[in-house]
Amino acid sequence: MTAPDTTTRRHRNGPPEPYDFRRPMTIAREHARIVEMAFETFARQWATQLTSRLRVMAQIDLDKLEMVTYAEYIDTLDPHTTLVLFTADETRSTSILQIPSPTTMIWIDYILGGPGLEREENPRELTEIETALFKSLLESSLADMRYAFSSITPMTPSLRGIQYNPQFVQAVPANEAVLIATFALTVAERTTAATMMFAADALLNPLKAGEAAADPSASQMEEARISFDRLRLSMNDVPLDVGVQLNSITVRPRDIYSMEIGDVIELRHGAAHPLRIVVEGRTIGHGVPGNNGKQLAVKVTDTKRES
Repeated sequence: MTAPDTTTRRHRNGPPEPYDFRRPMTIAREHARIVEMAFETFARQWATQLTSRLRVMAQIDLDKLEMVTYAEYIDTLDPHTTLVLFTADETRSTSILQIPSPTTMIWIDYILGGPGLEREENPRELTEIETALFKSLLESSLADMRYAFSSITPMTPSLRGIQYNPQFVQAVPANEAVLIATFALTVAERTTAATMMFAADALLNPLKAGEAAADPSASQMEEARISFDRLRLSMNDVPLDVGVQLNSITVRPRDIYSMEIGDVIELRHGAAHPLRIVVEGRTIGHGVPGNNGKQLAVKVTDTKRES
């Protein structure tokens, strides 16, 4: 059996899994992390919904994310299990939320006000009333996918139906790659595993398209270079006010208040010290006083900029 490329959220002990290099099923590391974060966000919101509706503590953790073929995924499921079929992404492809049948019955018992008893009976399909209650529970949880997967693609979840035999459900072609998120689902200290399946293209194609849009083409890079050159050249003609300053001093308010015509303010700026050349409050150089014909001038001695 061909095993998938797996990104594991928890440390798992077990024998090595064989890998078929002739048909690699891989997820780019950066894509895997984005998808993992989306499923983790959904898991937290789902746990909150279950806690509220079942009135018992619920905790849901993402256990692993893997990519396999649809046929391989179906082969891993029990002959009788609860399969919630829904559409969510813009492609309207069919996705699956799989929950073990015994867990489904326990949840129904909680919804009806019971203590969550575990019945010793063969797995069965839900009755009409149980189906209505179960759908109501799931619709509120699936609605949270809009926020959880907003960083990947817009989603509008819509429940299509519930099935119980995996072999009779053909959500996608058998050889098509699918992404499987496996959750560790703990409700009232009972832990079981649930899975969610998406067609791989439904989640990975938007990420690949986003990367292509983020990488500028050669024409875009050339256009950006021309715009930068034009901006740089135009900055050379921007008018600026240039000032020349002596060293400043600190005085007290009473000194200013008592100032009269004829008073002398000592600047403590040596006659041999250079003046500061200032633009917009920033020193861009230094110079010495002089004249140019009948006008005062400053001869630039350095262009050491001060921060």
